[in-house]
Amino acid sequence: MMALLELAGVTVRFGPRTALDAVDLHVAEHEIVCLLGPSGSGKSTLLRVVAGLQGADAGRVLLGGADQARVPVHRRGVGLMFQDHQLFPQRDVGGNVAFGLRMHGADRGEQVRRTEELLQLVGLPGARRRSVAALSGGEQQRVALARALAPEPRLLMLDEPLGQLDRGLRERLVVELRDLFGRLGTTALAVTHDQGEAFALADRVVVMREGRIAQAGTPLEVWQRPASAFVARFLGFDNVMAATVEGTAAHTEWGKVPVPDGSPQGARTVLVRPDGVRLTDPSEGLRCTVESRTFRGSHVAVRL
Repeated sequence: MMALLELAGVTVRFGPRTALDAVDLHVAEHEIVCLLGPSGSGKSTLLRVVAGLQGADAGRVLLGGADQARVPVHRRGVGLMFQDHQLFPQRDVGGNVAFGLRMHGADRGEQVRRTEELLQLVGLPGARRRSVAALSGGEQQRVALARALAPEPRLLMLDEPLGQLDRGLRERLVVELRDLFGRLGTTALAVTHDQGEAFALADRVVVMREGRIAQAGTPLEVWQRPASAFVARFLGFDNVMAATVEGTAAHTEWGKVPVPDGSPQGARTVLVRPDGVRLTDPSEGLRCTVESRTFRGSHVAVRL
């Protein structure tokens, strides 16, 4: 599949701090890619570089194979959607959605037709004349999405698009986004700190750390085989420890832990998933002391 977006060796520095460090990334046409990582890992900076809002100190950004170094923001064909909506309070819903269409010279009839079409797609039929102040947070996000999609950008970029919404609403909207992007054939690059949101939305996730890509792969690949202790801990796995692997056993501070046949030998780092641990009689396994039990709704977390 052809790469719609390609970053080659992109570096961005802010004084002594390197925000992006020789990043290579590609996004295929019709692919949804989510950038994951802690605050300060370079996710939002990467979006700004692609949009043309931030210059790069080194490297190239290509869209459709064309270098974007001298292409201004409004000529890149990139749609942007931010966490804080940035809707125009003085305009009604239709005025917000049609903003990009006006900037691209669409006539009045085309603006109305496209606005009605998009409001239907995002689940707000008949809302064109409503005031944005009267909308709920979820409805405002839908309007912001419709506005970003209106000019038919070749690449849609979303920076924490659902970050200000409550969890239940986020979970519903992320499913709707995935379905909508699939129907429209949208190519999207999204930033989020929420791994569940990224895994539900993305075809591919990219985990970032200190301006570099720590791991990239499908959600299942990243979840099942974290590439490093950092990625494992970022995904919420705390049972990461040093080990020496000999045959099918890893010798750890807990004792011997079984590992798959053919595992790399010698000094390694081992991840023991919580769902791979079973509490049993001390005579049958590793002797541990239960330090705490915490009820978390769907499960009970036991600290040993």
